[in-house]
Amino acid sequence: MRKSRYPRPSSLLGIVLAASLFVAGCGYHFASSGDALPPSAETIYVSRFGNDTRVTGINDEFMRYIKDEIAMHRRLKVVSSPDMADLELSGEVRLTNQVPTNFNSALEPTQYTTSMLISATLRDLHAKKVLWSSHNIGSGEHAPIVPQTTVTTTPTFLQQNLRGNDIANMTDIQTAQSEMPAARDVMMQRLAQNLYTQMANGF
Repeated sequence: MRKSRYPRPSSLLGIVLAASLFVAGCGYHFASSGDALPPSAETIYVSRFGNDTRVTGINDEFMRYIKDEIAMHRRLKVVSSPDMADLELSGEVRLTNQVPTNFNSALEPTQYTTSMLISATLRDLHAKKVLWSSHNIGSGEHAPIVPQTTVTTTPTFLQQNLRGNDIANMTDIQTAQSEMPAARDVMMQRLAQNLYTQMANGF
């Protein structure tokens, strides 16, 4: 059997943990359904998220996605200080994982799943109260690491500057180096979308 170039899962626990990150629970309810943002709120400060993982800087990386998502909706303006804000969003990255989820006949990985779990809280800085909180917002994305398992119609692939014949001519290592960062990008985009949706609707 040829030795795999990629790490194998250390235990079944790793796979179970990765699967659990796809569950995006609603957490605690502090507001009714619908538009839960106060009508008078115009600005929001995103405080630096904590990092409970061993991946240095993943919290700072994710904050860029959060701010972009909030700005895209044009409902709230992101400001640089809590003194300028009506609302404050805080939270932490609770878990992040990257595990092989598909294998070939030689038990070598052909696909990884990258996933992340966060908690977040929205506060009204004027009323000094919590408007919404969730401890279980998650997202995950699959990343093929060999050309044979790469699907060129997925959102992850289409966001890259690649064509189908490009991937067919790439080595396994080149495929992994291309597809895994792209999957991470899509995963974080979706996680930011999930966070904003729950925050804005109060669930």
